[in-house]
Amino acid sequence: MSKLFLVPTPIGNLGDITFRALEVLRSAGLILAEDTRTTRVLLNHYSIDVPLQSHHKFNEHKSVESVCNKIENGTVVALVSDAGTPGISDPGFLIVRHCLERGIEVETLPGATALIPALVNSGLPCDRFCFEGFLPQKKGRQTRLKELAGEERTMIFYESPFRVVKTLQQLAEYLGGERRVAVSRELTKKFEETVRGTLASVAEHFNINQPRGEFVIVVEGAGMKSKKEKDEE
Repeated sequence: MSKLFLVPTPIGNLGDITFRALEVLRSAGLILAEDTRTTRVLLNHYSIDVPLQSHHKFNEHKSVESVCNKIENGTVVALVSDAGTPGISDPGFLIVRHCLERGIEVETLPGATALIPALVNSGLPCDRFCFEGFLPQKKGRQTRLKELAGEERTMIFYESPFRVVKTLQQLAEYLGGERRVAVSRELTKKFEETVRGTLASVAEHFNINQPRGEFVIVVEGAGMKSKKEKDEE
């Protein structure tokens, strides 16, 4: 039976794709790609020749019905984003919802995503966390920051190099400059780096050192204490 597959793709290192993901991409009748140029690089690397169709936030509302029709008519469709798992701060939710409403089976493969390695590598508690993705750029940004000031779980954010300093400075303003943070960039790539410290010190670091690459910000929750600190009490 034809279905929609959500296929995670590497966030940097092309070797991080799974064998099963490659099998699905090779057997698909159509691959929906956030950016066909980016996906073509991956497909060429693994000698995969499958038709590509652009599917991103600017056209997904117009194309979702035709994609569902193709699946119902027998086409196996695979959805990929530029990097990571579709639907996580990338297109995916809308087409999944439409498929389920029409009784089309959806299968999501496990695989690469930036938030988990950044969280585990942060040195902050991983047992309870919340993923915030990208903060609102304008409307609702301050309100959300005020709400997060009392969040007790470890918090994870995505950010671009153009806004990372501003975001760190605002997090320091609303959450407190002494709050611990780990900022990872270029995960799985040649210049992968994680900078750890307080929100104030890490904001200053990237104010001096020009930010490059895509960023994951991991911030400790309100009132968090290490096991050592708790034992000392």
